[in-house]
Amino acid sequence: MSTAEQARLDQVDDEGGEPWRAWGPYLSERAWGTVREDYSPGGTAWDYLPHDHARSRAYRWSEDGLAGISDLEQLFCFSLAFWNGRDPILKERAFGLTGGEGNHGEDAKDYWWYLDSTPTHSWMRWRYHYPQREFPYNDLVHTNRDRGVHDPEYELVDTGVFDEDRYWRITAEYAKAGPRDLCIRIHVENKGPDEETLHVLPHLWFRNTWSWGLVGREAVPRLTGEAGRLVGEHHTLGRIVLDGAGEPAALVCDNESNTRRLWNSDGGPRYPKDGINDHVVGGADSVNPEQRGTKGALHYVLTVPAGGTAEIRLRMRTEGPADAPSGSAFDTHLGSEFDEAMTRRQAEADEFFTALTPAACTPDEANVLRQAVAGMMWSKQFYHYNVSRWLEGDPAQPTPPEERRHGRNAHWWALSARDVIVMPDPWEYPWFAAWDLAFHCVALAAVDPALAKRQLLLLLQEWYLHPSGQIPAYEWAFSDDNPPVQAWAALQIFRMDGGTDYTFLKLVFHKLLMNFTWWVNRVDADGNNVFEGGFLGLDNIGPFDRDAGVPVGDLLEQSDGTAWMAMYALNLMDISLVLAEHDPVYREMVMKFFEHFGLIAAAANTIGLWNEEDGFFYDVLRTRNGATIPMKVRSVVGLLPLVATTSVRADAMQAVPELTKRVQWFFENQSDKANLLMGCVDMNQSHRLLTMVTFEQRPRILARMLDEAEFLSEHGLRALSRYHKEQPFRLNINGNDYSVDYQPGESNTSMFGGNSNWRGPVWFPVNYLLIDALDTHQDFFGDGITMPYPSGTERQASYGEIADDLSDRLVGIFLNDRAGRRPVFGDVKLFQEDPAWHDQIPFHEYFHGDTGAGLGAAHQTGWTALAINLLLRKGRPKKDA
Repeated sequence: MSTAEQARLDQVDDEGGEPWRAWGPYLSERAWGTVREDYSPGGTAWDYLPHDHARSRAYRWSEDGLAGISDLEQLFCFSLAFWNGRDPILKERAFGLTGGEGNHGEDAKDYWWYLDSTPTHSWMRWRYHYPQREFPYNDLVHTNRDRGVHDPEYELVDTGVFDEDRYWRITAEYAKAGPRDLCIRIHVENKGPDEETLHVLPHLWFRNTWSWGLVGREAVPRLTGEAGRLVGEHHTLGRIVLDGAGEPAALVCDNESNTRRLWNSDGGPRYPKDGINDHVVGGADSVNPEQRGTKGALHYVLTVPAGGTAEIRLRMRTEGPADAPSGSAFDTHLGSEFDEAMTRRQAEADEFFTALTPAACTPDEANVLRQAVAGMMWSKQFYHYNVSRWLEGDPAQPTPPEERRHGRNAHWWALSARDVIVMPDPWEYPWFAAWDLAFHCVALAAVDPALAKRQLLLLLQEWYLHPSGQIPAYEWAFSDDNPPVQAWAALQIFRMDGGTDYTFLKLVFHKLLMNFTWWVNRVDADGNNVFEGGFLGLDNIGPFDRDAGVPVGDLLEQSDGTAWMAMYALNLMDISLVLAEHDPVYREMVMKFFEHFGLIAAAANTIGLWNEEDGFFYDVLRTRNGATIPMKVRSVVGLLPLVATTSVRADAMQAVPELTKRVQWFFENQSDKANLLMGCVDMNQSHRLLTMVTFEQRPRILARMLDEAEFLSEHGLRALSRYHKEQPFRLNINGNDYSVDYQPGESNTSMFGGNSNWRGPVWFPVNYLLIDALDTHQDFFGDGITMPYPSGTERQASYGEIADDLSDRLVGIFLNDRAGRRPVFGDVKLFQEDPAWHDQIPFHEYFHGDTGAGLGAAHQTGWTALAINLLLRKGRPKKDA
């Protein structure tokens, strides 16, 4: 079914199409406390620019705000601010704890939701619940700081601030009348029992590009105000106007640091960045009476009866001086024309999501699907970080401390980012992470495949990729090793998009050749095809910090690192096979990566990663004195060899006749490895299954994976076996004790800051990879092979049936159960029982291994948006055996 939104998507991806993506929700919820803004000697980003400075200090690299909008380069910004008459500051940005303040790491302490968004942002909806009582900033900080790692997080709902429903339910809706013409409707509902007053301040401002002494960026834009209107003039953007219905007062200041407040320094701007805050909250003479500057707001004061609702209408667009509406034209501008745009775009969004949603989905599932898409779309953020400039400092600013040249990201001087990227989370993780982004792209491909392709290619461009071939991990440490899942993601996107965009595959392939070589040369210390790779994104999965080196300075051979590389080789072989059918140049690459896979798979079974006694893969510690110590932790590390699997069609093999000769040579000349590898090859008349796991190993691993006493939970696969609840893993090396036990919820270890836990919770990315591996096995075996599911029961299920059930368990985290409870909300009575909260879905970073309650970053739609793909399985035709 063709829809108006799909037609817009098709148009923007054609040359000469209208720029429907020119404006979008590209403004982060947090720019303070980020590495980019950190100019401290020791890399203490959270302390260098804390929340308390955010309202007063001009950001160098990006901006932040609530329900924010910007252009693709964030030259202008729009966001909402509120004041309940009791808070000490305007609510201009979401509040949260720093890494050192939270008892489980950093954590947002506000409640907002992304309810809707089309891919072009032609229609969007955002919601926020703002307390009418004074916001408990100090209580949240001090109570969490006093709690230990075994205590739960102290959340905003725990403070009692929402008791008696004393809060504002604020909904912002956006409809584009044109690519650069945005209608904005704000509903303010008083949920409390008494009449209350709320100040609403829509802000329009320019990102500060002029204060740093950079050549070509000296021009200062201008913003002027009058009753009900803000007008901006920018040398690049032109004229941008924000009109407001009614006659709100225009307040204008400068997007410049308040040097007196921050550093007790004279000579700063007369009307600095926090001028609007100080004027509204304290009555200060801190806004320009001439209504000129670079930052402005329209000030609405709404008094709303108990249970009542007020509405604000705004329209923001680019225009020429002669385009300004007046009189009846202004009424139309924010009246009938406005209504028509809102109604039409919402109807088009409904049409788009109806076409996307499988008919088999329930209304509850359709709601989850739509909000998961919205979360992905609202997670697009402008990301600006020129590492060389950051290390050297700006001409008009003090020289950064010398320590920075030898500290964080000092070797990434070539990285220069200025792009819109789909982030894991616009508050806790307002920066890209390499393997997260690959999963984001797989979720995006179900909705906007063209954007998914561009995003996947982005970190492979020369302004991101290190000259050595390493892909940057994330801004806290670009040199960390994230799992190499980009080739897998490329194949997923290619197939989801119809399997015809060979140009995309070629672009990915050539860049990943460099990265694969980097892995082989840098993360295989002994050259034995068994890989290390550090923590590999799994944070505290092991008994010690794998990223910091093993305790005795020896070597940790990693099952997950080796599995990732086996999968990487198979993925690149698959890409080569697809390309070789159209271009014989790629035939040699097929052979190259088949041989890489063969050597890795064989090595994994000779070097000791497989433990025959336990029937499981483990990391292995090799000490200087020659001892071999298996890290007998039953974790997802030992399940990941299952994902190193692919099914190759016979006709695809025939398209590469050289491969048959090379395989024959391999088996004749590498007989010791070939004999092991043959156990990893299943064959039938039309397919060949290549896998890191042998015939004998597969059922033993699956028996543990599908055991409800081990990995299988009601809500998906745990990252650590529940076996370790009664049997913790313990290790003593050189008098130092290390241990791993089952922790289904928040982590009680400080490893990696404590806000990420792989010792028991359910994580969507690894679950999705394992489901994909089961699908591959189903494609090969059909219904010819079944197994007990769950393990130890009489029920028999095929690989495909198991994959479908795991998918249902994961999606069920967000759905109402028979009692009308959503597992994601845990035991929070307000969320479970109050209709005003219950149907707004949070997509957390990970989920409790026993209850399914949401944990970690509360707004990380990120890779949890893979729920989109899992829900779309309901519309997938069943394949015959």
